[in-house]
Amino acid sequence: MSKTIFALDIGQRKIGVARANTIARIAEPLVTLPNDAEFKAKLKTLVKEHEVNDIVVGLPRNMNGEETAQSKYTRDFIDKLKLGIAVHFQDETLTSVQATNILESGKEKFSRENVDSLAATLILEDYLKEKSNAQQIPS
Repeated sequence: MSKTIFALDIGQRKIGVARANTIARIAEPLVTLPNDAEFKAKLKTLVKEHEVNDIVVGLPRNMNGEETAQSKYTRDFIDKLKLGIAVHFQDETLTSVQATNILESGKEKFSRENVDSLAATLILEDYLKEKSNAQQIPS
């Protein structure tokens, strides 16, 4: 059965949103939203419209793999959302840098404003790859 998964790249000012379904396993940017008082309502609307089952949240870490102040901000932010669906954290180290590099290379048709939704897409792609690889390992 196909499930829809969202990914979030949470920043202080903007939040990138990406989506994928579990059958196709192809992540795509959805939208970049302002991180403001209306975000929770907008996200709940998107979750309902797209019948989302799970949300993957990018968790920042430093180059040593340790959590940062932004990691704490992200965890606290998610705790306050209380969406009522499964939340999974995914290492997002360097995804914003990767997204910026993709945009600057001109290989993808995204504008600079969409770095956050592209970063969310990369987070979701990493999550889907890890889940796929885990399923291929014999138990």
